[in-house]
Formats: sequence, C-alpha cells, structure tokens
Amino acid sequence: MVRRPAPVELMLLATVLIWALNFTVTRYALTHGWHPLAYSALRYSAGALLFAAFTFGSERSFAVGGRRDVVLLLVAAATGIWLNQVAYVYAIKLTNASTVALILGITPVFAALGAFAVGLERASRRFWLAASVSLTGVVLVALGSGGGVAFDLWGNMLALATAATWAVYSIALAPLMRRYSPYRISAIVLLIGCVPLVAMAVEQLRRQEFALGFLPWAAIVFATLGPLVLTNVLWFRSVAIVGPSRATLYANIQPFVAAVLAFAILSEPLGPLQIAGGLLIAGGIVLSRRWGRPAAEPVEEPAAVRLRL
Repeated sequence: MVRRPAPVELMLLATVLIWALNFTVTRYALTHGWHPLAYSALRYSAGALLFAAFTFGSERSFAVGGRRDVVLLLVAAATGIWLNQVAYVYAIKLTNASTVALILGITPVFAALGAFAVGLERASRRFWLAASVSLTGVVLVALGSGGGVAFDLWGNMLALATAATWAVYSIALAPLMRRYSPYRISAIVLLIGCVPLVAMAVEQLRRQEFALGFLPWAAIVFATLGPLVLTNVLWFRSVAIVGPSRATLYANIQPFVAAVLAFAILSEPLGPLQIAGGLLIAGGIVLSRRWGRPAAEPVEEPAAVRLRL
C-alpha cells in the first residue's frame, strides 16, 4: 500500500516547486516588458509590506535589541535583499533561467566557505574536496549554457554573485536566529533591503511601460505572493515540524527542478554539460554535509536562509 504524503511533506514540496518555478517566471517577465530593477523593486516592496503585516499580526512587535543585532540586520538586508536581487535579476536577464538555477545550487558551499573564513567552522579535506567538486560543476554549467558568449559570461558571473551574497546573508543571520523568530527577521530584512532597491530602480520605474498585458502582470503577482510571502510561511512552519536538516533535503532539489521547468516551459536548452554540472554541484553539497568540527556554533543555514528569490 502506497503511503499518503504527510501534510508537512506537501508543504515542503509546494515550497520547492514555487521557488523552482520562480526562475522561469522571472525570465518570462524580464523578456516580456519588465525592466529588471523595476520588476524587482515592485515585487520586493509589495512582498515586504505583505509579509511585515502578516508578521506584525502574529507577533505584535518588530523590536530588536543591541547595536550588534542592528548591524547584522543591516548587513543581511544589504547583501541578501539589495545586492542579491540586483545580481539575480540581471543574471536572469543575461542568461538562461536554467543556468542561473543550477549555478545557485552552489550556495550552501559558499555559505560553508564563508563560515570557515570568519571562524565559525573548521574545514577538513573532505570539505575542500566537496567544494572542488561543486566548483567544477559550476564550470560545466557555464560551459554548457547556450546563447552569446559575452552575455552568458556576465550572466554566469552575476549568478555566482547571487550565490555569494546569499551566503553572506545566511552567515549574518545565524546569530540572530537564536534570539528572534525567523518571521521577525525576514520581515525586518525585507523592509530594510527594499529601500535601497527601490531607490536604485527609480529611473527604470520612471521609464517602465505598465500596459504589458495579462501574463507579464500575472508573473509579477506570482513572484510576489508565491516566493516572497506564501513560501516563507510554508517553509518556516515545515522547519518547525521536521527540523532544518530534513527540510533541506527537499530544498536541495530546487535547482534541478528549476532547470527542468525552464526547459519544459521556456524551451531553454539543457545540455549534457549542464546536467553533469548540476549533478556535480549536488554531489558537492552531499559531500559537504559532514565536514570538520565547528569552532563555534554552526551556521543554521536551512532555517534562516530560505527566504527565496
């Protein structure tokens, strides 16, 4: 008899599917009339207000204490929202959604490298092997991406920047997760981070043509309500039930699912090099799950970081 999936498993699968689909949706939106920064600024400002309203309704406070916590929140907002979104939308604009999705699979390895750099964890030979495997995978994905060489090069570099800024974001949030709820942290970071993002997008917002038709508008509505609002609620509730380690097993399949969706919906090329690279990135993540002993508290990346793109 086939076991019926538990409700938490359905929540996790829905979360991963929405995150994965967002790459295709963003690519469609940016190739059908939306300017990159205008698109990102509108969805993040709307998502920030909606998620902040939800959080305040449940917690009745956004209070944080201590200068150090404020500094960490500012760093997280600058890297995880502002710089991350600028890199992400232009990466999607310049290369395929499938390429960006596969390259972003290296984010956990970048987070581990960052934790090693700041002394949160020690690295073993096993970890350096894992990092090398994943980086080799990134090279294969980049070599296998189609389109113009110059555009792909910039798109691939910006995809790596997206992964790196998200890793910095995860490290900055790790200490805060011990003192505040993930809802409060996410709401505050969204509200702070969307301010410079909107400011940077003023010129594109001024030039943006808004008579785009149903599908481009449906894309930005989905990208706001799905990946920025609904999935945060589903993810954090799922983590509370099954724990971050088990939840991350589901999240790790996101890059490959995103690449398959981009191939199926947008007819993007998905060649052997990209598939092999995606598998190497995933293999590197599996290898890095057990590396060395922590010098301090380990980075709680899965619970803290899954505020997705």
